[in-house]
Amino acid sequence: MNKLTKIGVSALCGSLAGISAANAGDLSVAGGADMTWMSKSDATTGNPLGIGSNYTLSGSGDLDNGWSVALSIAMTNANAYSNTNITVGIPGLGDVRFDQGTSGTGIQRMDDMTPTAWEEADGAGLSAGINKITGTSAGGTIEVTPEAMPAGLTARVAYSLDADGGASVGDKASGGSSGVMDSGYDVTLEASSDLHGMDGLTVYAGMSNVDQFQNASGVNGDKEETVIGFKYAVGGFTFGYQQTDEETGTTGTTGYENVAYGITFNVNDNLSVSYGHVESDGEGASADPEADSVQAAYTMGGATFRIAEVDVKNQTYSSAANADLDATIISLGLAF
Repeated sequence: MNKLTKIGVSALCGSLAGISAANAGDLSVAGGADMTWMSKSDATTGNPLGIGSNYTLSGSGDLDNGWSVALSIAMTNANAYSNTNITVGIPGLGDVRFDQGTSGTGIQRMDDMTPTAWEEADGAGLSAGINKITGTSAGGTIEVTPEAMPAGLTARVAYSLDADGGASVGDKASGGSSGVMDSGYDVTLEASSDLHGMDGLTVYAGMSNVDQFQNASGVNGDKEETVIGFKYAVGGFTFGYQQTDEETGTTGTTGYENVAYGITFNVNDNLSVSYGHVESDGEGASADPEADSVQAAYTMGGATFRIAEVDVKNQTYSSAANADLDATIISLGLAF
C-alpha cells in the first residue's frame, strides 16, 4: 500500500468544514491487478486473456466535536469510477454513510453472502445472468448504522430519495432518473454469537421497499425484496445458505426467488477450496437459470492463485441450447 501523507481529509470533505474543523489525516492508496485465462466448452471463447485493475483512495480524520469522518473513492478497470462514500461517526448515534455508487449499501450487500474460496458461484467469470436483489443502491443513498444495539446485533437502515437516480453527481448537483423508481428504504440485520450464543454462527436478514411510478410503461406496483440466510464456521469448514425474494412490480417477469448455498474448507493457512450453487425461479420467465462452481485459492504473500470450474444452465432465463455453458477460469491476483 502506498501512502500520500499529509493530505487533509477536511479538504476532501469541505461540506463538513462548517460543522467543525478536522484534524489532518492521511490519504492512502490501495489497489490490485488480476490476470485471468478462460476456456469455455462447446462455445466460442474468443480472446481467453483478461486483465483487471482497481484502486481505492481512502482517508480518515477526527472533528473537534468528537465526530469522525472517513472517505473512500473506488475506481475499477480502465480507471472507471465505481463508488464514493463518506462515513461520519457520531457518538451516541452511530455511523452515517453518504453513498454515491452502485454497491455496498442496504440489502444489496446481502445479494449472495454464501462462503466461497474466490467468488460466488456465478461470479468467477461465467455469469448465470440471475436477477439479484439491489434495494436502493442504484441511487444516492444515506445509510445509518445505529450505535445503541445489543451486543452481537448489527442493524443498518438505508434510504434513497430516488432509488434509480444515478450516482455520479457532484455537490450542488442532482442526478438523473429513469422515471420508474421513486424513494425507497432498506433494513438489514446481522446477528453473531455475542447475541444468540452459538459460536461460529452468523444469521442475517433484510427487507427493501421501493416506490415505483405506476403510470410508467409496464409498471403496476412497487418493488419489494427480502433476504434471509446464515453462515456457520466450525473447524476448517464454513457452511452457508440463503434465500431471496423479489416482487418486481412490473409486467412480464413479476418476481424472482433465488436460493444459494456453499461450503468452504481451509486446507491450511494458504490453501482453501469451495463448492457453491445458486439458482433462480423467475415468475413468468421461460426457464430458470442455475450455476455450480468448484473453486480453489492459494495465497503466497501478495499473490493469489485461483481456479474455478463453473457450470451454468439456462443462462439469463433462456431455454435455448446455447444457454447451457461451462468454463474453466484461472486467475493470478496481485495486491499492492
